[in-house]
Order: sequence, then C-alpha cells, then structure tokens
Amino acid sequence: MSPNFHYTFALAALASMLTGCTPSAPKIVTYEMGRRVSVGHLVYTVFETQWLTQLGAGANVRIPEHRFFLIRLSAVNGGSEQLAIPNLTIEDDQGNSYDELPNGEGVPQWVGYLRQAKPAESIDGNVVFDVAPRHYKLRVFDETGDHSALIDIPLNFNAESPDAPLPIPSRQDTASPLTSPGRK
Repeated sequence: MSPNFHYTFALAALASMLTGCTPSAPKIVTYEMGRRVSVGHLVYTVFETQWLTQLGAGANVRIPEHRFFLIRLSAVNGGSEQLAIPNLTIEDDQGNSYDELPNGEGVPQWVGYLRQAKPAESIDGNVVFDVAPRHYKLRVFDETGDHSALIDIPLNFNAESPDAPLPIPSRQDTASPLTSPGRK
C-alpha cells in the first residue's frame, strides 16, 4: 500500500471523529396548549386564543394589517428574585417568526410589553400579534433569553363576540329562502 493511502485514510478517520464531537444545539421541546411549560425560572401556560378584525371602536378603532391574534396566557416567576418576562414570538409552519406588538391599545387585559414579576408572582392576560390566520407555535423564553420552548397553538377561528344580542327571527322571517312570501 502506498503512503498516500495511509495519510488519506488517517485524515478521513480524523475528520469523521472531529465532526462527531461537535456539540449539537439543544433540542427545543413543543408542548400542547394548556400545559404548564417551564423554561428557566419562568412557567408559562396558554389558555386560549382569539382572532380579531379590529380593536376598539369609533374614533379609537385599530385596524390590523392582517388580523389581530390575541393569546391569553400566564407567566409565573418561580425564581427567588424579580425577573423580566421576555417578549414572545410566534412561528408559522414555514419557519417565519413574528414578534408580539408593543402597542396594546384596545387589547382587553393586555399584559404589557415591558413585564416584570416578583418571586412567585404571575402576570395574566393577553399578548397581541398582527398576523395572517394560520397555524402557529408560540416561542416562550427563559429570563435570560438563552433557552426557549414552543407551545403549539391550534388553528381555530373563534368568532368575535357581538356587542349586541342577535335578533330573534319573527314568524314572518321564517319562510324558506327558496319561496317568495307571495307564492305558496
């Protein structure tokens, strides 16, 4: 055997050993909505979501570029000192990431954008995004922003609650839409 073959073989063996020693990125776990998710000293729970076509009313109405997506959650500080609760992002199935909106004007029970929690204290309420309706995962972070987890948010279209009760049809309104009231 030639000396070049031995060098080539040794070099290939060394290269394969070095690539096996490369630390891999930590695996990010995906949780179901409604589960308690611990990341660092923070514990998150997502309760429900809501899609809105506007926030507010009258002169104070806010119209989104796509749709307002509200996520009602709680975040509990399980640490022994006051912690900042990091801002959240959502990710779609194509890998696109969207930041929560810093303006919560008109958002019911908005948790705020700059959030702090004392030990054993929780923040409860809504975060808001302006995104197209589709399936998303909420990325939650630990207090340092170094570690994260994903919470799967199923796609659903919760209807907006009307401000006024729906009218009850009278007997005259119950005719079949296929027949005219004058003909039988």
